[in-house]
Amino acid sequence: MQLWQRLWLLFSVIWVVVATINAVTIIAFADEVEQGKAAWPIGFGVAVPAAAYLLLWTWFRLRRK
Repeated sequence: MQLWQRLWLLFSVIWVVVATINAVTIIAFADEVEQGKAAWPIGFGVAVPAAAYLLLWTWFRLRRK
């Protein structure tokens, strides 16, 4: 595994943990009407690491050639 992949993995784990804590806090302390706002941190918890991996993979793939 390359260094950038290890760093991405570390970033992703931290990002997902923080997003999960944020979503759980919203669910725990919000009214039933506002609990739908927890979908945003969950969505960003998946989308941002995936986008970062795609960006880094493309960058290093293009630099290799």
